[in-house]
Amino acid sequence: MAAKKTTKKGAASHPRVRLEVDERRAQLLDLGMQLFSSTDYDEVSLDDVAKRLAISKGLIYHYFPTKKDFFSACVEEAAEKLLEMTEPDESLPPVERLTHGVRAYFQYVETHRGGFVALMRGRASGEIAKILERTRQRLLDRILEGMPFPEKDDPRLVLALRGWIGFVEALSLEWAAREGVPLEEPLELALATFATCVSHVAKSWPAVLAKGAIHAVRGAKKMFDAATSKV
Repeated sequence: MAAKKTTKKGAASHPRVRLEVDERRAQLLDLGMQLFSSTDYDEVSLDDVAKRLAISKGLIYHYFPTKKDFFSACVEEAAEKLLEMTEPDESLPPVERLTHGVRAYFQYVETHRGGFVALMRGRASGEIAKILERTRQRLLDRILEGMPFPEKDDPRLVLALRGWIGFVEALSLEWAAREGVPLEEPLELALATFATCVSHVAKSWPAVLAKGAIHAVRGAKKMFDAATSKV
């Protein structure tokens, strides 16, 4: 007499795989960033997340007590990946460091479109707003520390750089939504705008200091032009 086969409902089509804690959390965050970047927050269902990963909904709650916590963790992960990928190379000269940093920013957008969109289009309130503000402040601090600005405490310089960071965010979101535009296009625009912003502020600095600052930021644009002319 043949033995009876016993199967659990749904097990044949969606076998569950046991993963380590960190690996499972990373898997949840990766899927979360994809969903939150392409779907409105209210339309993302934890039931759907569980179904896609063939896990129980209760397991998600083990890592993230609420959907809001899950979303916040996804945004935090996207921010950390952005900062990690754009970490400046201290061995490079300031101008080259800036150019490499901006290029790395767009490379992150190119390779992590979902995570970037989830980060920038997250609900700008509460914990999400704090994550975005921390990310922008760290990027600003890197620029101020890395570039040879003679008047780093000038509030107009901070205002210009914060505005420039916002411009790059908006530029990146538009670029991420369009296919077929090479990375060099937004990169060139970002560098040119950076030079314009800083040059405008530097006009009010003492002549010698202003000349040095303007020369430094325009050097980034010249270096980019020289590099792309060889391609």
